[in-house]
Amino acid sequence: MLAMLPSATMERLVGLSELGDRLAALRLHPASALESMRASMARHGQLTPIAGYRADGVVEIIDGFKRLAAARALDLDALRVVTLPLERAEAKAAIMILNASGRLSDLEEGWLVRSLYREDGLSQPTIGQLLGHDKSWVCRRLALAESLEESLQADVHLGVISASAARELARLPRGNQQAAADIVLRRGLTAHQVARLVQKLLDAADASERARILREAEAAGAPGAPPAPKKTPAEQLVADAAALTRIAGRLQAQLLAAPLAVLGDAPAELVRAALRELHTVLVALRDSIQRVTKT
Repeated sequence: MLAMLPSATMERLVGLSELGDRLAALRLHPASALESMRASMARHGQLTPIAGYRADGVVEIIDGFKRLAAARALDLDALRVVTLPLERAEAKAAIMILNASGRLSDLEEGWLVRSLYREDGLSQPTIGQLLGHDKSWVCRRLALAESLEESLQADVHLGVISASAARELARLPRGNQQAAADIVLRRGLTAHQVARLVQKLLDAADASERARILREAEAAGAPGAPPAPKKTPAEQLVADAAALTRIAGRLQAQLLAAPLAVLGDAPAELVRAALRELHTVLVALRDSIQRVTKT
């Protein structure tokens, strides 16, 4: 394993156009964390430099994706960067070192292992040596990354499903995951509740029993939620406006975090289609808002 990182070159300012974020696909970028970073940099500036390595004429980021997203949101021209003398596989391993305090989720570790295995062609024992784990750990992380349906992995990247819930859904066979995920989203299940649902599905004797479990889960409604008091028309408008504001902020942060290409070709095209449809709706909503707020 890279027990310690090699010495970095001197810290220097690098233009945002010279910074690459190909490895952003290996990390999660929660909207709340992105917004916190944007607010911090707006108030205090960049407190710590970004770490990267040189590849194909740019500095590819290893650590500092949230800082880059914040810099884009704030229209900054450059960031302070230290460049490490690493090759691509070593740079991916460095992500583990720089997040050794446990900031990587199991799924992020799985993406990292899969990238080293599929893209860099490293054997599982070699990956284990590079990352400081045994082969069984590598096998488990690789299985997690490869067992989860691509559409759900895109949902995790977009913040629709949590990494912990996705880890539970990955225990189901491919082809069965999406139906369970739809219920998870509609009911707003916690990771613990997802685990219980998944276990029931795994214990089911046959397809008809699994279908019954899904129907019952769907019919149960949001767990433990008391009936909401009826809102007045004004209260409903205020609540809807507040909800849209929160969602719009989260969506903006996610779009600034990394290019859509990191999601993969098919998921990225789905997102583009959804955004084109959303754009039409937002233009119409803007016109309505301007009409009713005229003084």
